[in-house]
Amino acid sequence: METSRRNASASAGAGTSAIRVALLNVLLAFVGIMFLIPFLWIFSTSLRLPKNSFSLPPSILPTTFDFNNYAEVFRQIPFFLFFLNSLKIAVAATLGNIIFSSMAAYAFARIRFPGRNVLFLILLSGLMISNQVTSIPQFIMFAKIHMIDNSWTLAILWLVNPLGIFLIRQFMKSIPDSYEEAAFMDGANRWWIFRRIIVPMSVPAISVSSVMWFIANWNDFFRPLLFINSWNKMTLPLGMTVLTGTFGTGNISAVLAGVTLSLVPGLLIYIFGQKYLLEGLTIGGVKQ
Repeated sequence: METSRRNASASAGAGTSAIRVALLNVLLAFVGIMFLIPFLWIFSTSLRLPKNSFSLPPSILPTTFDFNNYAEVFRQIPFFLFFLNSLKIAVAATLGNIIFSSMAAYAFARIRFPGRNVLFLILLSGLMISNQVTSIPQFIMFAKIHMIDNSWTLAILWLVNPLGIFLIRQFMKSIPDSYEEAAFMDGANRWWIFRRIIVPMSVPAISVSSVMWFIANWNDFFRPLLFINSWNKMTLPLGMTVLTGTFGTGNISAVLAGVTLSLVPGLLIYIFGQKYLLEGLTIGGVKQ
């Protein structure tokens, strides 16, 4: 009799748990769809005639498949040139940021030296200062060394980022000390340990940081607007403003076609790096 009650209770508990999981999945699916609606509208509008861009009620799914808007993007602006400019700057800025951030993170996470925590707090205080506040001093500094209207200037501005150092440092702190101790016993130095042990084990955190800075740099509009003057050096976000027209009277469907094309790199990075991104987000969120 007692066994039957326990089985019935276990079955009821399992049923309740299954219902909760189902409701949670439905809720997550609803939230996911809500996030996808703006992107679906952008894509569907990029395939419509300009006169139907703001039809009411708005159509989320494509009603026509007119690819002339995409051809219009390439007719009005040198899209591939702007694309390559953005790609060059984003890749250079991301690689430089990861190198500097990983080295600084290793020092703060694995090396004990006087004032380490104080210096780290000072570094984190940089998160409270927006880019717009520091842009004027940066502009004056680069103007003095004649680096205005230089693509590499935009990459240099992203070399040091407190948030990237913080994310990688938190992950490196979770690596057991036994790995370093065994390497020291075998005669390895810190540079060898950093390159051959710590960095490979920190790939999930470095991947998350890389994607964050690549997309942030790829979508950056303010800094290129401030530092770039030449037409042939413009980045994609800056160059696509030409599509809006002088007084914002441009073809909105062509603008959204350009926006859709600009989303491709970030989407590809997520598709091919999804494994490392998920691993970094889950492991990095575990409190050590």
